[in-house]
Amino acid sequence: MEVIGDLPRELFLEILLRLPVESLMRCKCVCKSWYALISNPKFIELHLKYNCNNNVCVLLKRCLLTCLGERENMLSLVCSNGFSFVNLDVDLSLYKKEPCLQLLGHCDGIICLSNYRDDIVLCNPATRESMVLPESSLPCYLPISNLIPQTSALGFGYDAKTHHCKVVRIVSYWEERSGSDLPHHSRVEVYSLATGSWKEIDVQVPAHVWYSPCFETYFNGAFHWYAIDSNRNEVILSFHMGNEEFRVIPMPSVLPLYDHSLCRSLLVWNGCIALVIYPREGTEKSFEIYVMKEYGVRKSWTKILTIGPLTKVEMPLAFWKNDEILMEGSDGLVVSYNLKRQELKDLPIYGVPKSFATLVYVNSLVSVKGGNQKLDEGYTTDFGW
Repeated sequence: MEVIGDLPRELFLEILLRLPVESLMRCKCVCKSWYALISNPKFIELHLKYNCNNNVCVLLKRCLLTCLGERENMLSLVCSNGFSFVNLDVDLSLYKKEPCLQLLGHCDGIICLSNYRDDIVLCNPATRESMVLPESSLPCYLPISNLIPQTSALGFGYDAKTHHCKVVRIVSYWEERSGSDLPHHSRVEVYSLATGSWKEIDVQVPAHVWYSPCFETYFNGAFHWYAIDSNRNEVILSFHMGNEEFRVIPMPSVLPLYDHSLCRSLLVWNGCIALVIYPREGTEKSFEIYVMKEYGVRKSWTKILTIGPLTKVEMPLAFWKNDEILMEGSDGLVVSYNLKRQELKDLPIYGVPKSFATLVYVNSLVSVKGGNQKLDEGYTTDFGW
């Protein structure tokens, strides 16, 4: 196949792999052969791998105030090249005006958004493709005898066994007027892009998920939440997307119990989960960082460093570029702290205070409707030309 004059097909492929998704979407309109190549699952996987190695960004969700004083959600990409950022044009009915929009996670260029009531949306911001997940198989906000169901947790991540993304949902059932801060019981369901449907799984949920700012994290094949177990211990609850099982990960033993003056945030840093402890209130805050060097082992928690004290910094958002941490300022300004130089830099990104959420993100051609296949080891670049 003659691609462009006498240009070798391997060189042509390498050029295409370096193009952004927006350019590739236009290239699909050139001719049928280009459309077939760029739509090929092998090419989609190669393009994703290239971006994972070269073009990792931070996806940031924030709220802006309109001229009428209403809140409007905005998604932006923050790139490491000069801290440049670009606002994304995502057309979702759930996206713009939903005051409680949650950014649940990222998988191969697909993000998961929810209002934690009834809508869960998968979206590829680069291709502008989106899909509302079908109705849950479990009841929500409908009374069952004296128990009231409520979605207590959602998670999104990648299943290495099926090579597809999954959404996990925990529904907790509360007794009316019991006064307990723990549910009577919980049920769990999983949505897979491989099947396009929900299924309930028969597992025990060993801890109840509570809210903690900037805590919900996908890492090491599992999604993680801040939780309280039946003995009232603070723990990290994880759900493995492959074997569909829960696991309780203990907090560092040095942490004070039930100190509501402190916040806990869970991030990923240098291939490990990192727990950040900091004051809930105050104009000056210090941030203690603990790293779990051996995943799941309590004794491996190690205090690495303390950032600060810093003024007018609210909470951490994400580690990136190994030596930088994005943080939210108390005035709604995003800042970046360099761990090596111990310098704080203001970024030209503003929003309503405490409306920020972030995740590490890569652009991709992966479809939210599934059907993308993972390459086997020893793949070749033979596309049948």
